[in-house]
Amino acid sequence: MTPAAERPHPVDMTDRRGDHLWRPYTQMKHAAAPLEAVATSGSRITLGDGRELIDGIASWWTAVHGYNHPHIRDAVADQLGRMPHVMFGGLTHAPAERLAARLAALLPGALNHVFFTDSGSVAVEVALKMAVQLWLNRGITGRTRVLAFRGGYHGDTMGAMSACDPDEGMHRRFGAYLPSQVFCELPRTAALEADLDAALVAHRHELAAVIVEPLVQGAGGMLMHPPEVLATIEKLSRRHGLPLIADEIFTGFGRTGSLFACEQAGVTPDILCLSKALTGGTLALAATIATTEIFSQFWSDDPAHALMHGPTFMANPLACAAANASLDLFEVEPRLVQAGAIGRSLTAGLAPVRSKQGIADVRVLGAIGVVQFEKAPDLAALKQRFIARGVWVRPFGDIVYLTPALTISEGDLEELIAAVCEVAAAAA
Repeated sequence: MTPAAERPHPVDMTDRRGDHLWRPYTQMKHAAAPLEAVATSGSRITLGDGRELIDGIASWWTAVHGYNHPHIRDAVADQLGRMPHVMFGGLTHAPAERLAARLAALLPGALNHVFFTDSGSVAVEVALKMAVQLWLNRGITGRTRVLAFRGGYHGDTMGAMSACDPDEGMHRRFGAYLPSQVFCELPRTAALEADLDAALVAHRHELAAVIVEPLVQGAGGMLMHPPEVLATIEKLSRRHGLPLIADEIFTGFGRTGSLFACEQAGVTPDILCLSKALTGGTLALAATIATTEIFSQFWSDDPAHALMHGPTFMANPLACAAANASLDLFEVEPRLVQAGAIGRSLTAGLAPVRSKQGIADVRVLGAIGVVQFEKAPDLAALKQRFIARGVWVRPFGDIVYLTPALTISEGDLEELIAAVCEVAAAAA
């Protein structure tokens, strides 16, 4: 097969009339033609016309080790030669067994039971099903709702959408179609803590769980909160006897400066969701991890107490091999040190934008840097300016953000920061 970079007839990305692809989050009628990527390496994307772009968002926060890390690539190639896939119903395999044990060892407390899926949204769906079913398994009916937080985002599937911000989120038009959940503000103040406590009391007979994105609400606008807020949420969840679901799909694997965001608050959730960086940005895989106490509610002589979920590609061996290789890299290479260095560079480098007219906020946590505008800019124009500047940055809403690979070189990071400062200042 001829490599993409050597094709004699590259894909024509300008003729949209025969476009068979329906693209994500895109109004197809008016969207600019997408760029054709033909290769990736480190923190760079090579385009079909020969240009290189420095990737500032690590392919939606997945490629924490950069693209094409040889250790992950070799592990996947080795697994491909032996067993690319086998069904997980009634069978098991070493990559999944090893990965589950390693995740359980890394996570705090008794998060010991790993259910593999193939996307972050589905990992959240499984967490919600676990929460609802554990009450049914106890013989308690009516607990079918979750308490979620405004500004949050948990995915694009039905249950996950229902837990996203109902007013500001991208799924608000589906409100009549979705299950009805209970929403509160994050308890940033004593008054908001009291409001959350009151909501938990008011809905105590219908709530199955509380769900939160620890420290950063990612796709909701990169909204950050201190560890004390997360600790308050855990405290109130425990007070009212509700399982706490931590959605670490974005925050897991070093993005906030610790391996998992929950660590910074000393919080151990009852259920934790992982995806995105789990395989180092190579293959689709997600995990929903439950404590032994949660798992025990499904351990029964009654077949109806089993968790009835099972994706076709659950625990795909190739993806598990990639995830194991990614965990190897966290063990032998200084990813958290690198995340800290990126954070310091973002803090210093983005600081000058703070004083520009039209800028509402500049904030940094771990390897996440955000510039927020007072009002949403022309996003299409911003994206084109970034491409012209030689970087791949995808602003959304009223923010421009950077979440680069933890392995990004100092030079590439400096280029990204300079581009954000230049483009944001001009747009503001």
